Amino acid sequence: MEWSEWHKLPDPRQCGILVAPIGAGCYELRRTDTGKFVLFGMSGQVALRMTSLLPRPYGRGTRNNQQKRKYVLTHIGKIEYRTLACPTRQQAQECERQLKGNKSGYEFET
Repeated sequence: MEWSEWHKLPDPRQCGILVAPIGAGCYELRRTDTGKFVLFGMSGQVALRMTSLLPRPYGRGTRNNQQKRKYVLTHIGKIEYRTLACPTRQQAQECERQLKGNKSGYEFET
């Protein structure tokens, strides 16, 4: 399994395409201006889960952290992401456990 290249996070107020696995995997976001990692996550459906990174009406899903969603929208022009496709949800969970080992290196640790 290999991480994708970094991609600019598309702004839903403009044209753009989110390139992410439709199945299990992980994702990471970082700021292009500071190089600081913003957040990470995993899902059984990565592309769908990543749509919850933005507040309504731009985002979807049931992410409970509104502060995180607002942060991503406020800085969207300076955020890029990468993904890791995994064969199973269990392997995605293992990858996320490894990312959590460095959670202090992220703006949002959860």
